[in-house]
Formats: sequence, C-alpha cells, structure tokens
Amino acid sequence: MLGQAIWWSGIALEALLLVRGFQGKLLVRYPVFYAYILFVWLQSLLRISVYHSRPQLYPPVYWITEGVGILIGCGVVFEIYRVGLAAYPGTARMARNLLAFVFVMAITKAIVGTWNDPHWWMVATTMDLEHALRAVQALAIVALVVLFLFYSIPFGRNLRGVLLGYGLFIGESIVWLSLFSTGGEKFREFWSYVHPASYVVVVAVWTMHLWSYAPNPEPKRAVRLEEQYQRIAATTSRRLQEGRGYLAKVVGS
Repeated sequence: MLGQAIWWSGIALEALLLVRGFQGKLLVRYPVFYAYILFVWLQSLLRISVYHSRPQLYPPVYWITEGVGILIGCGVVFEIYRVGLAAYPGTARMARNLLAFVFVMAITKAIVGTWNDPHWWMVATTMDLEHALRAVQALAIVALVVLFLFYSIPFGRNLRGVLLGYGLFIGESIVWLSLFSTGGEKFREFWSYVHPASYVVVVAVWTMHLWSYAPNPEPKRAVRLEEQYQRIAATTSRRLQEGRGYLAKVVGS
C-alpha cells in the first residue's frame, strides 16, 4: 500500500507539473524537460498497467523504458546548459560539444563492456549505461554550478528548480546504482521505497519552482565569460594552423 501511494503521488505531481507548464507557457522554454516529464508520466502508467495485468512482462518493459528515459535525461542536461548559457553562445556551443563527446564515450563504453552478456540489451547494459551517464550528468551539473558561482551568474527560479531537482535525482540514482549489487536483499527492499519517495520530492521541487515563468536575472556585474571563450578559441585556432603548417612541411620534405 505504501509503495502504491508513493507511486500514484508521483504520477499526480507529474500531471500537475505538465498542466502548469502548459498554462504558464513553460513548455516552449523547456521543451526537452517537459518531454522528459511526459515520458516518465506515461512510463509510470504503462508500468502500473503491465504490473497488474501481465506481471511476466514487467521486467522487460521496465528495463526498456528505463533505457529510453536515461537517454532523454541526457537531453535535459543539454537543455540546462542551453538555458543557463543562453547569453554566452560561444561558451554554450563549446560545452555542448564537450558534453556530446563525453556522453558518446560513456554509451560506447557501457555497450562494449556488456557485449558478451546474453541479456546485454536489457538488464546489464541498462544498469551500466545508467551508471555511466548519471556520473557524466552529475559532473556536468557540478561544473555548471561552479561556473555560475565563479562568475557570479544568478540562477532564475525556473532554472534553479530544474537544476536542483535533477541534481537531487541524479545523486540519489548514483547511490542506488553503486550499492545495488553490494547492498544485499534488505538494502534493495529498503531502497525500493526510498527511490520512488525521493523522486516524489524531486517532482515537488520542480512543481514549486516551475509554477510560473521567471526569466533568468541579469548579472550584477559584467561577465567576461564570452571574451575568455573567444581568446581560447582564437589561440586554439592559431595552434591548429601552426600544427597543419608544420605537418605540411614534414610531408613536403
């Protein structure tokens, strides 16, 4: 009964979050985030339906939807960077390219590491993939927070809510994935309640911070972030040109 109550509370909060996002016209400002919430909402309804009607199909349905949710979650991190660094397009582009490279490497590592497992497409790969991508997402969120604090860039209420809620969700997921295989049966039983309950808290944080639209405030002092990016880009371009020139001389000789 407790598990069902937690499960349905999360579904109800997700529905409320989607309704407020539509009413407050936040869907167009955070389309990936709300697509993620919609997916999780539909996923929860599907899992409940399968769990009660065809329990034998629940494991494959769970792991397949879990894998899709992980990939959509990566898009949420990209969107956090897009919104947070909207005033600094050069820095945002560099960050997105770096994130894309790291995400691809993490996905490749997870798939290659479980290739010989007969169930690689379901349990093994999904857990390894989730652990790798959650770790990358956590590092990306920490890096963005440090960047904002270093340059005294303020967080708007909406962005702060998305970042705080998703950060809590990522942190809890990493703990769960790290201790799943070593915590024992009692730990897994205990965490089967903690995991959905913590997600209800996360959705509550999102609902409070995304009840209405709030733009990101302007920094109180000038931020030289874009200028520093331009200098780094110019230096990198010059070094690449010098390297190509040196290589051409070597090949020509």
